[in-house]
Amino acid sequence: MGKIVISTNVTLDGVVQDPDGQEGFELGGWFHQFAGRKDLEAWTANETAEVQGAEALLLGRRTYEWFEARTPAMEIRVSSGWAHAMNTLPKHVVSSTLEDPRWNNTVVLNGDAAKEISELKRRVDGEILVYGSYHLVRTLIDQDLADELRLVVFPAVLGTGLRLFDEIGDSKPLHLINTRKIGDDLVLYGYEFVRETASTSAD
Repeated sequence: MGKIVISTNVTLDGVVQDPDGQEGFELGGWFHQFAGRKDLEAWTANETAEVQGAEALLLGRRTYEWFEARTPAMEIRVSSGWAHAMNTLPKHVVSSTLEDPRWNNTVVLNGDAAKEISELKRRVDGEILVYGSYHLVRTLIDQDLADELRLVVFPAVLGTGLRLFDEIGDSKPLHLINTRKIGDDLVLYGYEFVRETASTSAD
């Protein structure tokens, strides 16, 4: 049985929008602005170990296209272990418009998202990583398909911007399973989503 792991970078006030500054958000670019060299080295090591331990990727279309445009060349240009793992892993993209994916090992899920993702979890034995893909993330949380949440918190408060949990339909209990410092100023928080089970009374 697969485990869906949402892994993302976030500011102290929960903003996930435009970390690299390429989306035009006025406060974008916080990823490099608020992380030092040691932070980024430790972050890269953490991300590499994470993706090397995964069995598959699950992405929304926009995030898929962002990675597809950069990752294959990155492996060649800088001999990145992270990029090699990303290029090698099976990739599953939730999209009703993507017709001709160019990245290798890509399967498009274009039907009922919840049903197809549930089937993916039954087929995969291990972690299914979700990067970015914030509309998809909300679906995964709302449909109780997500199993684990990993947040790397950056030391910045933006005050505005798209937040990871905007528009989540209902409250979701989580259980803290990991806290770890990354570099000098980043912190990784790991949570499991708590499945609510109906209580039964004895006859």
